Amino acid sequence: MSTYFATILWQRNGAAFTDQRYSRAHVMQFDGGAEVAGSSSPHAVPVPYSDAAAVDPEEAFVAALSSCHMLTFLAVAAKHKLSLESYRDDAVGVLEKNAAGKLAITRVTLKPTIVWSAGVTVSPEVLAKLHHDAHENCFIANSVTTE
Repeated sequence: MSTYFATILWQRNGAAFTDQRYSRAHVMQFDGGAEVAGSSSPHAVPVPYSDAAAVDPEEAFVAALSSCHMLTFLAVAAKHKLSLESYRDDAVGVLEKNAAGKLAITRVTLKPTIVWSAGVTVSPEVLAKLHHDAHENCFIANSVTTE
């Protein structure tokens, strides 16, 4: 068993509150020392009450799925002695009502672009198997109901 920590810090800083006119900007701190500016999504709460430059929970969710898939894919490729030079994923998440009528990130589409090392050729079938194995072993994908 492993345990993970995040600290989320928000302050009102004297702004009105009960009228909903407060900033949703906050800081996310992680155990390795990284700090990330966070906010609600400007799609949900308009600017200036959201910080469009900050990471919102929906983006962080999509990024967590993409990052986990990539890290697992790298491990699977290395296990199969398939070397790559770079991996980029332009992942997209969709927020909509789920079967229960509640707003949810119902699906995340990963769009990885892989540059294999010189001399490495991977057939479409092998690539599909690598992605399948990565998906099956991704801790985050195994933790959510998102398609």
